[in-house]
Amino acid sequence: MGRRIDDFEEHTPEASTTSGPRRGGSSSGGSGKGSGAGDQGGSRDDGYLSGQILIAMPGMRDERFVQSIICLCAHSIDGAMGIVLNKPLDNISFEDLIRQLGVEPVPPRREIMLCSGGPVESGRGFVLHTADWTCEGSLRVAGDLALTASVDILKAFAEGGGPREGVLALGYAGWGPGQLEDEIQRNAWLSVGADEALIFGRDLSAKWREALARLKVDPLLLSSSAGHA
Repeated sequence: MGRRIDDFEEHTPEASTTSGPRRGGSSSGGSGKGSGAGDQGGSRDDGYLSGQILIAMPGMRDERFVQSIICLCAHSIDGAMGIVLNKPLDNISFEDLIRQLGVEPVPPRREIMLCSGGPVESGRGFVLHTADWTCEGSLRVAGDLALTASVDILKAFAEGGGPREGVLALGYAGWGPGQLEDEIQRNAWLSVGADEALIFGRDLSAKWREALARLKVDPLLLSSSAGHA
């Protein structure tokens, strides 16, 4: 079966931003704190990027995040937590995962996209989804986005309900206090406002270039010393 889901909880703790190991440093690419195209995350005047998309610069040195895009679900003085959106999960299906959790699909069941959300707690499941459906413990990310780690959302999908759009991720990317800001200063990331097409689009291999296109950036013209476009 390949991958296994170890944990899907009753609540989505905001403490995910500071608990567990960090994703580690990476220096290479280029970024700033401004918002880019799209209004889903919106521009923020507090200097934090919750609801924004991080785009790895071409010079990313951490192999785990080469050409990755990450939706930041929480960002504050305590650190940051996000879901990688364009790394596929191999040898596993949505039905396999929900059956591991004792959830039986019932027609007209729905399936959602699966991805590897990051190296921290890689057996733990999260669903990033539109906020038209929430449950107790869902974390409102920004705009029309929410994050849920409750098995209730999987049951809803398995029974044909749930939110309009969603992506199920195993694991997440986490940063300690000041770590993401340091990586941004060292030009590791670009940032752009989130939109549903970018988050929930099915072509994972195209998402990195699509995210750069939101900023009207040609990756061939970027260097590891470039700043935010």
